[in-house]
Amino acid sequence: MEAYFKGKIMGNLHIVDHPILKHKLSVIRKKDTSSFFFRKILSEISSMLAYEATKDLQLGDVNIETPMEKCEAPMVSEEIIVASILRAGQGMLEGFLDVVPFARVAHIGIYRDKALHNTIEYYFRLPDACEGKKLFLLDPLLATGDTALAALDRLKEYRVGPISFVSVLAAPVGIEKIREAHPDVDIYTLCVERELNDKGYLLPGLGDAGDRLYHTND
Repeated sequence: MEAYFKGKIMGNLHIVDHPILKHKLSVIRKKDTSSFFFRKILSEISSMLAYEATKDLQLGDVNIETPMEKCEAPMVSEEIIVASILRAGQGMLEGFLDVVPFARVAHIGIYRDKALHNTIEYYFRLPDACEGKKLFLLDPLLATGDTALAALDRLKEYRVGPISFVSVLAAPVGIEKIREAHPDVDIYTLCVERELNDKGYLLPGLGDAGDRLYHTND
Protein backbone atom coordinates (compact mmCIF):
# COMPACT_ATOMS: atom_id res chain seq x y z
CA MET A 1 0.00 0.00 0.00
CA GLU A 2 2.79 2.47 0.89
CA ALA A 3 4.59 1.86 -2.39
CA TYR A 4 1.37 2.30 -4.34
CA PHE A 5 0.55 5.69 -2.82
CA LYS A 6 4.12 6.98 -2.56
CA GLY A 7 4.45 10.61 -3.58
CA LYS A 8 1.11 10.75 -5.34
CA ILE A 9 -2.05 12.83 -5.22
CA MET A 10 -5.04 10.57 -5.62
CA GLY A 11 -8.26 12.54 -5.59
CA ASN A 12 -8.38 14.27 -2.24
CA LEU A 13 -5.44 12.26 -0.82
CA HIS A 14 -2.06 14.03 -0.72
CA ILE A 15 1.01 11.98 0.23
CA VAL A 16 3.73 14.39 1.38
CA ASP A 17 7.02 12.87 0.24
CA HIS A 18 10.33 14.35 1.46
CA PRO A 19 13.58 12.69 2.61
CA ILE A 20 13.72 14.64 5.89
CA LEU A 21 10.12 13.80 6.68
CA LYS A 22 10.79 10.13 6.00
CA HIS A 23 13.78 10.24 8.36
CA LYS A 24 11.82 11.95 11.13
CA LEU A 25 8.93 9.53 10.70
CA SER A 26 11.31 6.60 11.14
CA VAL A 27 12.60 8.14 14.37
CA ILE A 28 9.16 8.45 15.94
CA ARG A 29 8.22 4.95 14.77
CA LYS A 30 11.04 3.48 16.89
CA LYS A 31 9.72 2.12 20.18
CA ASP A 32 12.77 3.35 22.12
CA THR A 33 12.32 7.01 21.10
CA SER A 34 11.63 8.93 24.33
CA SER A 35 8.49 11.00 24.88
CA PHE A 36 10.65 14.15 24.83
CA PHE A 37 12.02 13.42 21.36
CA PHE A 38 8.67 12.06 20.16
CA ARG A 39 7.02 15.39 21.04
CA LYS A 40 9.86 17.42 19.53
CA ILE A 41 10.01 15.53 16.25
CA LEU A 42 6.22 15.31 15.87
CA SER A 43 6.12 19.09 16.20
CA GLU A 44 8.81 19.43 13.52
CA ILE A 45 6.91 17.07 11.22
CA SER A 46 3.75 19.10 11.79
CA SER A 47 5.48 22.31 10.71
CA MET A 48 6.60 20.68 7.49
CA LEU A 49 3.13 19.29 6.86
CA ALA A 50 1.72 22.76 7.44
CA TYR A 51 3.74 24.18 4.55
CA GLU A 52 2.27 21.58 2.21
CA ALA A 53 -1.31 21.78 3.49
CA THR A 54 -1.41 25.59 3.26
CA LYS A 55 0.16 25.96 -0.17
CA ASP A 56 -3.15 27.10 -1.70
CA LEU A 57 -3.89 29.91 0.77
CA GLN A 58 -5.01 33.11 -0.90
CA LEU A 59 -2.61 36.05 -1.06
CA GLY A 60 -3.24 39.76 -1.33
CA ASP A 61 -0.84 42.63 -1.92
CA VAL A 62 -0.25 45.02 0.98
CA ASN A 63 1.89 48.12 1.29
CA ILE A 64 5.01 47.65 3.41
CA GLU A 65 8.28 49.46 3.92
CA THR A 66 11.59 47.63 3.69
CA PRO A 67 14.82 49.16 5.08
CA MET A 68 15.31 50.48 1.55
CA GLU A 69 11.90 51.63 0.27
CA LYS A 70 8.15 51.21 0.22
CA CYS A 71 6.68 48.43 -1.90
CA GLU A 72 3.75 46.11 -2.38
CA ALA A 73 4.23 42.61 -0.96
CA PRO A 74 2.06 39.49 -0.87
CA MET A 75 0.60 38.36 2.46
CA VAL A 76 -2.03 35.75 3.33
CA SER A 77 -5.40 37.42 2.95
CA GLU A 78 -7.83 34.81 4.30
CA GLU A 79 -8.66 33.84 7.85
CA ILE A 80 -7.95 30.25 8.80
CA ILE A 81 -8.69 27.99 11.75
CA VAL A 82 -6.50 25.18 13.05
CA ALA A 83 -8.39 22.53 15.04
CA SER A 84 -6.78 19.75 17.03
CA ILE A 85 -8.50 16.52 18.04
CA LEU A 86 -7.65 15.92 21.69
CA ARG A 87 -5.42 14.58 22.99
CA ALA A 88 -2.93 13.47 20.35
CA GLY A 89 -3.73 16.39 18.05
CA GLN A 90 -2.17 18.71 20.61
CA GLY A 91 1.18 17.22 19.67
CA MET A 92 0.80 18.69 16.19
CA LEU A 93 -0.76 22.03 17.10
CA GLU A 94 2.25 24.12 18.10
CA GLY A 95 4.33 22.96 15.16
CA PHE A 96 1.51 23.83 12.77
CA LEU A 97 1.02 27.24 14.40
CA ASP A 98 4.73 27.99 14.04
CA VAL A 99 4.00 28.23 10.31
CA VAL A 100 0.63 30.02 10.57
CA PRO A 101 0.80 32.02 13.82
CA PHE A 102 -2.07 34.23 12.61
CA ALA A 103 -4.51 31.28 12.62
CA ARG A 104 -7.30 30.94 15.16
CA VAL A 105 -7.48 27.74 17.14
CA ALA A 106 -10.23 25.21 17.88
CA HIS A 107 -10.20 22.17 20.14
CA ILE A 108 -12.28 19.03 19.66
CA GLY A 109 -12.52 16.31 22.31
CA ILE A 110 -13.83 13.13 20.70
CA TYR A 111 -12.77 9.54 21.26
CA ARG A 112 -13.88 6.12 20.11
CA ASP A 113 -15.24 3.99 22.92
CA LYS A 114 -14.24 0.43 22.06
CA ALA A 115 -16.81 -1.10 24.41
CA LEU A 116 -19.71 0.93 23.01
CA HIS A 117 -18.38 0.78 19.44
CA ASN A 118 -19.24 4.44 19.12
CA THR A 119 -17.64 7.88 19.39
CA ILE A 120 -18.11 10.10 22.43
CA GLU A 121 -17.74 13.88 22.36
CA TYR A 122 -16.65 15.53 25.60
CA TYR A 123 -15.40 18.94 24.40
CA PHE A 124 -16.02 21.11 21.35
CA ARG A 125 -14.91 24.72 21.07
CA LEU A 126 -14.70 26.76 17.87
CA PRO A 127 -13.74 30.42 17.53
CA ASP A 128 -16.53 32.92 16.91
CA ALA A 129 -17.49 33.78 13.33
CA CYS A 130 -16.11 30.55 11.91
CA GLU A 131 -18.63 30.18 9.09
CA GLY A 132 -16.95 29.90 5.70
CA LYS A 133 -13.41 29.92 7.14
CA LYS A 134 -10.83 27.46 5.87
CA LEU A 135 -10.02 24.88 8.55
CA PHE A 136 -7.18 22.44 9.12
CA LEU A 137 -8.05 19.46 11.33
CA LEU A 138 -5.08 17.82 13.06
CA ASP A 139 -4.72 14.27 14.36
CA PRO A 140 -1.47 12.27 14.05
CA LEU A 141 -3.17 8.97 13.20
CA LEU A 142 -6.12 8.24 10.93
CA ALA A 143 -7.02 4.65 11.82
CA THR A 144 -10.64 3.44 11.69
CA GLY A 145 -11.73 6.96 10.76
CA ASP A 146 -14.57 7.04 13.29
CA THR A 147 -13.17 9.92 15.35
CA ALA A 148 -12.29 11.91 12.24
CA LEU A 149 -15.79 11.42 10.80
CA ALA A 150 -17.42 12.53 14.05
CA ALA A 151 -15.25 15.67 14.13
CA LEU A 152 -15.96 16.46 10.48
CA ASP A 153 -19.69 16.00 10.97
CA ARG A 154 -19.68 18.46 13.90
CA LEU A 155 -17.55 21.01 12.08
CA LYS A 156 -19.91 21.04 9.12
CA GLU A 157 -22.81 21.77 11.45
CA TYR A 158 -21.12 25.15 11.95
CA ARG A 159 -20.75 25.68 8.19
CA VAL A 160 -17.02 26.17 8.25
CA GLY A 161 -15.32 26.55 4.89
CA PRO A 162 -13.06 24.04 3.12
CA ILE A 163 -11.55 21.47 5.51
CA SER A 164 -8.19 19.71 5.24
CA PHE A 165 -7.45 16.73 7.48
CA VAL A 166 -3.75 16.58 8.37
CA SER A 167 -2.21 13.41 9.80
CA VAL A 168 1.15 11.69 10.02
CA LEU A 169 -0.07 8.16 9.21
CA ALA A 170 -3.33 6.91 7.72
CA ALA A 171 -5.00 3.55 7.23
CA PRO A 172 -6.75 2.70 3.94
CA VAL A 173 -10.04 2.11 5.79
CA GLY A 174 -9.92 5.57 7.39
CA ILE A 175 -9.13 7.24 4.08
CA GLU A 176 -12.02 5.50 2.36
CA LYS A 177 -14.47 6.42 5.13
CA ILE A 178 -13.59 10.11 4.77
CA ARG A 179 -13.78 9.90 1.00
CA GLU A 180 -17.24 8.33 1.13
CA ALA A 181 -18.74 10.58 3.82
CA HIS A 182 -16.84 13.81 3.07
CA PRO A 183 -15.47 13.74 -0.49
CA ASP A 184 -14.78 17.49 -0.31
CA VAL A 185 -12.22 17.09 2.51
CA ASP A 186 -8.55 16.97 1.50
CA ILE A 187 -6.32 14.50 3.38
CA TYR A 188 -2.63 15.22 3.92
CA THR A 189 -0.43 12.46 5.31
CA LEU A 190 3.11 11.11 5.14
CA CYS A 191 2.29 7.45 4.66
CA VAL A 192 -0.61 5.10 4.03
CA GLU A 193 -0.07 2.15 6.35
CA ARG A 194 -0.55 -1.52 5.49
CA GLU A 195 -3.52 -2.31 7.72
CA LEU A 196 -5.03 -2.20 11.21
CA ASN A 197 -4.61 -4.96 13.75
CA ASP A 198 -7.55 -6.48 15.64
CA LYS A 199 -7.35 -3.69 18.24
CA GLY A 200 -7.49 -0.92 15.65
CA TYR A 201 -3.80 0.05 15.74
CA LEU A 202 -1.96 0.95 12.55
CA LEU A 203 0.65 -1.49 11.24
CA PRO A 204 3.57 -1.00 11.23
CA GLY A 205 2.47 2.26 12.84
CA LEU A 206 4.05 4.01 15.81
CA GLY A 207 1.83 2.85 18.67
CA ASP A 208 -0.63 5.08 20.52
CA ALA A 209 0.37 8.66 19.69
CA GLY A 210 -1.21 10.11 22.84
CA ASP A 211 0.56 7.63 25.11
CA ARG A 212 3.89 8.26 23.44
CA LEU A 213 3.48 12.03 23.55
CA TYR A 214 2.67 12.16 27.24
CA HIS A 215 4.59 9.12 28.54
CA THR A 216 1.53 7.19 29.69
CA ASN A 217 2.29 3.87 28.04
CA ASP A 218 4.41 2.27 30.75
